[in-house]
Amino acid sequence: MITIKEVAKYADVSVATVSRVINNKGYVQAETRQKVEEAIRHLNYRPNNVARSLFKKQSKMIGYIVPDITNPYFPQLVRAVEDVTVKAGYTTFLCNSDDDLQKEQMYLEKMLENHIDGVIIVSNNIEARHLENIHLPIVALDRVFHEKIPSVTIDNYDGARRAVMHLLENGCKKIAHLKGPEIIENSNLRKKAYEDVMEENKLPIIIGAGNYQFKDAEMTMKSLLELHPDIDGVFAGNDVMAVGVLKALNRMRIRVPEQIKLVGFDGIEWTETVSPEITTIAQPIYDMGKKAAMMLMERINGQAVGEDHIVLETELKVRETTNNGKF
Repeated sequence: MITIKEVAKYADVSVATVSRVINNKGYVQAETRQKVEEAIRHLNYRPNNVARSLFKKQSKMIGYIVPDITNPYFPQLVRAVEDVTVKAGYTTFLCNSDDDLQKEQMYLEKMLENHIDGVIIVSNNIEARHLENIHLPIVALDRVFHEKIPSVTIDNYDGARRAVMHLLENGCKKIAHLKGPEIIENSNLRKKAYEDVMEENKLPIIIGAGNYQFKDAEMTMKSLLELHPDIDGVFAGNDVMAVGVLKALNRMRIRVPEQIKLVGFDGIEWTETVSPEITTIAQPIYDMGKKAAMMLMERINGQAVGEDHIVLETELKVRETTNNGKF
């Protein structure tokens, strides 16, 4: 690997001069700058970012911990984060935790070792005691995991109420809910909203575990229909489960929305790629990722502090699974 000393020797200048050119800091005569840049090109020099981060205690990288990279909701968030951080000269260190606290702690330790400048975390496990020795700017995304950590989320309870009310307004009386994992607060809020609306309208509560997974939702939907063949509406706790429900209904030759109406939650792209297209409570996914990244950049640069908790609005997107294909 070519070193900065070799570049300086080739250009017949000091190491300090080469450093000023590379970092674009300090005055360098135009002729000298040209000589250094020519040496860099000729020698194919690449700055050693590891050494630079050790020296400056800064890596120009941010960490991003998500619980399930196979769920398309999280890559859509990553895209928004990167659009902000790349413009600021940062790259993203992406980690998949499988909602495992030990993995989350391990990733945070590795980030500290590599002088990551800040981290965005989606977690259901982390508490204040887990962050006592993590001296990094942190922003929580999608889920609030501590009141002292700034966050960007949506109102899950209100969005879920709108989903169930939409099914009721479209004539459904026997509505089933496919819930996510109990460890996830968002899942519990969506289930609570479903239960409250059903109780308020004196309607039966039918709940099955879909675990935020496609296959689990497909199997659970079949089981629920065996027990309750008169189900006429389904509120799936996320869109991945909604697609699983739709597959189960299609395989059972149940017409959607004529026999059963379906609403999901999240607003991922899958809901528009299946047929019929799925009605969903859409989160402003891009705006959430963008806002979280901007909050983190402000904290890394010392431009903002505090415990801001941003709550963005959801949108009911009515599509073919509740509207008979008519818009």
